[in-house]
Amino acid sequence: MTSNQLTPLIENFFEARKQLVAALRSTPTTVEPSDYQLSEGGSATSITDLFDGRNDLIVIHNMGKSCVYCTLWADGLNGMLPHLQSGSAIVLMNRDLPEIQREFAESRGWKFRMIRDDDGHFTKTMGFASETDKGLSLMPGFSTFHRNDDGSITRVAYDFFGPGDTYMPIFPMFELLHDGGSNWAPQYSYQQPITITLPEGH
Repeated sequence: MTSNQLTPLIENFFEARKQLVAALRSTPTTVEPSDYQLSEGGSATSITDLFDGRNDLIVIHNMGKSCVYCTLWADGLNGMLPHLQSGSAIVLMNRDLPEIQREFAESRGWKFRMIRDDDGHFTKTMGFASETDKGLSLMPGFSTFHRNDDGSITRVAYDFFGPGDTYMPIFPMFELLHDGGSNWAPQYSYQQPITITLPEGH
């Protein structure tokens, strides 16, 4: 395929992305902090505290230690954390117990503020959990919030994480491999390739 053939495809892609972003931002909602039970390290906190004195906030909706895909996204976002923090406060939220959050974050080298949604109500209200016979079924993604001049809080937009999305560069990069990355799935750790060093002269 020539560059002339690629150009309209690229232009259409970016135009579709603009339309998607506009749709995701089209239904802002007011958030009442007192409606939710959140904690940090076992101590009660509120969504207002998560702004850390700033006007914008990103909440990563994480399914917890048991989700390898959620770990993949968090690993990637952790690497970009200084850049993200230059434009917004950011926290990672799940329902794991504080000691599990702390232990797992340390094992991954995460630098996020780790927040617990104690009863799951916040996650459910934000659309990242639904009731099932076995309890809450969680979905990964993120929400963005803005603190207005009067102190009220608005959820600006949200989106879900999933294989092939634009939030994890592994997927679009692997799509350009010979097999399109079809046989790849994330793991908590990977076996390193065996390296053999031959003596000099061989």
